[in-house]
Amino acid sequence: MWKQLRRKIWEGRGIWTIAPGVTGVILALRLFGWLQPWEWATFDQYFRWRPLEPTDERLVIVGINEADIKQIGQWPLPDDVLAQLIEKIKAQNPKAIGLDLYRDLPVQPGSSALVNVFETTPNLIGIEKIQEQDPSASVPPPPVLNQLDQVGFNNQVVDVDGKLRRALLYMTKNEQPTISFSLRLALIYLQDYNIYPQPSENNSAIFNLGKGTLRPFTFNDGGYINGDDGGYQILLNYRSPAGSFRRVSLTEVLANRIPKDLMRDRIVLIGATATSLNDFFYTPYSGNEIATQERTPGVEVQANIISHLLSSALDGRPGIKTWSEPIEGLWIFLWSFTGATLCWVLRDAEGVAKLLPRWTVISLVLALSGLVGSSYLAFLIGGWWIPVIPSALALLGAATATTGYIANVEREERQTVMNLFSRHVTQQIAETIWRDRHQLLKEGRLRGRKMTATVLFSDLKGFSTVAEHMEPETVMVWLNEYMDAMAGLVLQHGGVVDKFIGDAVMAVFGVPIERNTSEEIAQDAIAAVHCAIAMAQKLETLNQQWHIQGYPQTAMRVGIATGNVVTGSLGSSQRFDYTTLGDSVNVAARLESYDKSLDGGICRILINEETYQRLQNSFPTKAIGQTRLKGRDQLTVVYQILY
Repeated sequence: MWKQLRRKIWEGRGIWTIAPGVTGVILALRLFGWLQPWEWATFDQYFRWRPLEPTDERLVIVGINEADIKQIGQWPLPDDVLAQLIEKIKAQNPKAIGLDLYRDLPVQPGSSALVNVFETTPNLIGIEKIQEQDPSASVPPPPVLNQLDQVGFNNQVVDVDGKLRRALLYMTKNEQPTISFSLRLALIYLQDYNIYPQPSENNSAIFNLGKGTLRPFTFNDGGYINGDDGGYQILLNYRSPAGSFRRVSLTEVLANRIPKDLMRDRIVLIGATATSLNDFFYTPYSGNEIATQERTPGVEVQANIISHLLSSALDGRPGIKTWSEPIEGLWIFLWSFTGATLCWVLRDAEGVAKLLPRWTVISLVLALSGLVGSSYLAFLIGGWWIPVIPSALALLGAATATTGYIANVEREERQTVMNLFSRHVTQQIAETIWRDRHQLLKEGRLRGRKMTATVLFSDLKGFSTVAEHMEPETVMVWLNEYMDAMAGLVLQHGGVVDKFIGDAVMAVFGVPIERNTSEEIAQDAIAAVHCAIAMAQKLETLNQQWHIQGYPQTAMRVGIATGNVVTGSLGSSQRFDYTTLGDSVNVAARLESYDKSLDGGICRILINEETYQRLQNSFPTKAIGQTRLKGRDQLTVVYQILY
């Protein structure tokens, strides 16, 4: 078991370099910010895929639309109209009123009436815009509300792609901390539940708020790279797209065309929704194409922030959470490892003809689906923002790199196999060897294996005497013609030409693919005898040709033995060949040279006992008897094939 495990680890060693390498490249791309837009786009898509949540009944928006502006006849609204609107709202006893309109200067008529309303409405919160770096761009709050400390800033942090994904809750003004408009309104609402922000015992930057927790945004959270994390920001868990909060118009409120208890115990936000006022933001719900993006009114963005805070504190609704950078790196590495492993394990699913086999493609698609599905479920259930784009790139990048690695390994393995067998086996056997190469090859060599095979040795009678009377060049032509003919017959009968030794030919039947049944071993023995008979017939034809050409005629002896052999690569690192060793090889060689005076015509074929048993009376035979072959202590039963 441990041997197999070590072998598997060694064979898959490329994975242990590919997976970390690809992960490093992906993390570098991420560090440079090249993946940030894609990670944002995926994050936004999850918002759009998420089922719509129920309307948050704790908030009501009084929107000032184009029809309201036409009805009033001017913008900004006169102070008396705004005072009348707030009085109408106060009459319904809301928990808090948020005035999301800049009102630092009076707009006559009715300024004194509006000041009186400000002074007599303790649950009214106004807005200001803070620009410490450029004070001239700041917008002061209403003076009266500022004196009463009923002001919150409405600054927003917009990402470089123009979308609003974060909420700013605290910032500094004149080196003093100040609170946001939305957080002030949420805290007024939560007072009745005795809920206030409480610093965490373990980290003073983390606040417990009822059932929820406020965690500050840091510059590399989620898909962000070096994001602006000034002040105290949180990733905003939007509740819904534009138009999902309960909304009434200014005209409807002034004309008393709303239910009498619509605003009771709720937070009421007053803000502009008219297109001409351009108080709109792109959000994750805005879609992908700028030409068709839907924008959300600023007052509704404030409603989403307040809803986020209230739902977290009272309902335990999760905010947007992210992993630490080491955990994100480990997650990306796991998907890189998955891509490399899938390609490695499934590399033989359809052979090597294709760059990416079908099953590997299917497995990668399933893995990508699992990545997207699991990250979406984590977002849907727990508000987790898990890296998807880097993980997907790691998965596909590792798969591509592993495919290239496999192709290179297979090219080397194929070259090894072809170098060993191209001249010695048929194309069919070579393809079988290539198919089973992972069982046959080890570190670029064929493994040593013990198996049962049939060995054939052939030799020419009196070759040395014949060669003495011929020119060397003529001897080589004559002998090569003979060798080519005999080797071709071995291949035709499914054998392997193991080696040429002078004028001798050694062939093996039943290697290198191990035979698993007695029937297969018998077929190899029968094939070897058929091959020997064919060699005899071919030699007779060659003798006739040589007679015409003036070459000498000759005869041959063949020894065939079936039994256990050991096969594998043999040689040095510079040169090695596939060969067969074992007692059966020695027996076949001794049978070929046994009793050279024994008559056999143009070809004498001797076989051992096991070959005889395997032939199953397929050929006429004659028992020669028992003899002690050279180099063997035990007796060998010898039979002669008659043909």
